Amino acid sequence: MEPIRTERRGNVFAITIQRPEKLNALDVPSMMALRQALQMVSTERDIRAVLLTGAGNAFCAGGDVAVMDEFRARGELPALFHALTGEMESAIRELIGMTKPVVAALPGVAAGGGLSLALACDWRIASEDAILVPAFPTLGAVPDGGLTYFLPHFLGIGLAQEVLFTEARIPASRARDLGLVHEVVPAQDLARRAWERVTELAEGPTFAYGWTKRLLHAAYRESAESQMMIERRAAVEAARRGELPEGIRAFREKRKPKFPPS
Repeated sequence: MEPIRTERRGNVFAITIQRPEKLNALDVPSMMALRQALQMVSTERDIRAVLLTGAGNAFCAGGDVAVMDEFRARGELPALFHALTGEMESAIRELIGMTKPVVAALPGVAAGGGLSLALACDWRIASEDAILVPAFPTLGAVPDGGLTYFLPHFLGIGLAQEVLFTEARIPASRARDLGLVHEVVPAQDLARRAWERVTELAEGPTFAYGWTKRLLHAAYRESAESQMMIERRAAVEAARRGELPEGIRAFREKRKPKFPPS
């Protein structure tokens, strides 16, 4: 079985981590396959939204601990972590930098690097059975995949410390209260709702969504003045494209806009 399954439905592209027997934990080859799938879809102009999920009853349990133990026994654990975290970093960069929205559907656990993957997406829908687990303290590992970037910005330093210095397990309902996921649905409704939401986003203004992603991440490092300068540049560029004129026409004509490809 291939570790990554891809599916295209119109202008939506779905990527499924397919190692259910390991709760979709990732080794270096499967992490590479995920990164390559993300790189491929990021360059496809006709794809306007992406769905990332996991097979079976898990989203992704992070790194494959069984593989880690094999490398530990051979005295090659540093080499493994260099390769694994490098591939994870590349995948996270693709998710953040992709100029189209990405929906994460969480059927179950998102742990360690799997939690990083989920938080790098733009919209997160969790099953009632889902649970978020940093996992790094349990292994004596340092967080990776941008987790020490995402958690302080989602939660603030205090709650990030609480999560990362304990063996935290955050159920879906609590994750919704904290803003770590946007929706919680019954398990049997997850796939339907995920496709519904990603299709909604695919029908939206892709260019504007792409710039909104960029601006939200820039807000973590820019001053208010420089952020507004970036917004102005993006707004002018949007006015040169087809989305904004169509949005204005649709508003005036009291109809739903039909946004063209960006």
